[in-house]
Amino acid sequence: MDSDTKTAVVTGASRGLGLALTRELTKRGWRVVADARDGDRLRHALDGTGAACVPGDVTDPGHRKEILEAAGNADLLVNNASALGPSPQPALAAYPLAELERVYAVNTLAPLALTQLLVPGLRRRHGRIIDISSDAAVEPYEGWGGYGSSKAALDQLTAILAAEEPELRVYAFDPGDMNTDLHQQAFPGEDISDRPDPETVVPALLRLVEGDLPSGRYRAAEVPA
Repeated sequence: MDSDTKTAVVTGASRGLGLALTRELTKRGWRVVADARDGDRLRHALDGTGAACVPGDVTDPGHRKEILEAAGNADLLVNNASALGPSPQPALAAYPLAELERVYAVNTLAPLALTQLLVPGLRRRHGRIIDISSDAAVEPYEGWGGYGSSKAALDQLTAILAAEEPELRVYAFDPGDMNTDLHQQAFPGEDISDRPDPETVVPALLRLVEGDLPSGRYRAAEVPA
């Protein structure tokens, strides 16, 4: 592999924003290590892109080690894999705690655990970390207590990591509403086709990948050009 080739790790890459970003990065010459739980869907979605597919569950320590072995010293980590929780989403007073633990395991703990594995290589490459957040992390939407609070916790982890790792660029990125499978789960039976496709968000995300913006939390609609 060319030593100048940049390596990215993108979780949740079989659909939605993760898929759109992975396709664009490979077009731009990046070597991408792509993760998702459904291996068949992951390989089918990325067929012909050249991405290295490493299927598995990001909450599994063994799988995270497989990602590390495939990536080596990464230039970019995008923690995109997310779990919504029960659908329809329950109020917090009735939220099944076992389900809540799963949401936090995927949305909060797994991104940190994968970061811990990859951060030595990211330091060597003066790399970047992008944690995909949500407006539900800052707005108290009814029914979004599980997902929203897990993303709020991720936002704080991201902000502290940025303070602790000044040689890295560390971002929380709020893509806004999108027409994705996860967003559809939040609105069962409703037509969400009026939401923007994830491909429309990728240009803003790429400005964090390739630009000089300082570490911080950014909304897609407000990322400086």
